[in-house]
Amino acid sequence: MTKRERSRYVNKTDRKNPHERISHVGGANPDGTPWKRSIDQAIRDIENNEWEFYVEENGRRVDVVWATHDGYKYIKTAADDIHPNNLLLLAECP
Repeated sequence: MTKRERSRYVNKTDRKNPHERISHVGGANPDGTPWKRSIDQAIRDIENNEWEFYVEENGRRVDVVWATHDGYKYIKTAADDIHPNNLLLLAECP
């Protein structure tokens, strides 16, 4: 069964390219314990239908999907076209 988790945090690299900036995504389990995934692991989890991730802003949920840019896989929110702005605005993972 696919797990569905809200992404609340990201870790960013120092790269300027938005498709390469996020290195990890994270959030909190229902019991309050934190979870954190590397982008490579998150993409595998999405591809294998093991996890679904989403962000929520002002009560609006938007799914996190993976995409490819110049042969590089990255994650973004479904509503953002090519720019993963919603994810880049999240706080840093603890």
